[in-house]
Amino acid sequence: MDTLSLLEALAGSLSRQSRVFARSGLSSGCDLGAQIYALAQVAEKELARDIVKGAVGPDSAAEVAAALHRAGGDDAVELMSNLSAGDLVFPGHAYRDRGHARRAAERAAGLLGYDVTWWTNIEGSWRDGRSWNPVTRFTFDGVVAGVGEEYFVILLQVGED
Repeated sequence: MDTLSLLEALAGSLSRQSRVFARSGLSSGCDLGAQIYALAQVAEKELARDIVKGAVGPDSAAEVAAALHRAGGDDAVELMSNLSAGDLVFPGHAYRDRGHARRAAERAAGLLGYDVTWWTNIEGSWRDGRSWNPVTRFTFDGVVAGVGEEYFVILLQVGED
């Protein structure tokens, strides 16, 4: 299996739960704001019935990009595994085995290589409470994205209470 196919499989594994979405691909010419905005549009279309009527959120890739800030590699892997396994809306609820999510997140991060820039909209650590800059029209959303020399990966979780 080639690297891109393996990265796509890992991203798919990390996003097996409803409300968790992933995207990966080649990083050449990657506009990360546009990629996240497109993934948010998929989530909004798939879960349109869950969005609060009249909810607003970013209307462009530029607005999504403005909501992001850099993250360290270890923090990004932790966020990716928590977005895959945990629930933004109900923090005590687990979607899946955290160990499996952690291993998949570490492997996906490893495939991006050493020169990776990580981005997220989440402020603070998962366990200490968190705030975020919205990237969707959902009440809750969290995204983490890594861009390496050859590939990128994005994981997005959305939710309503």
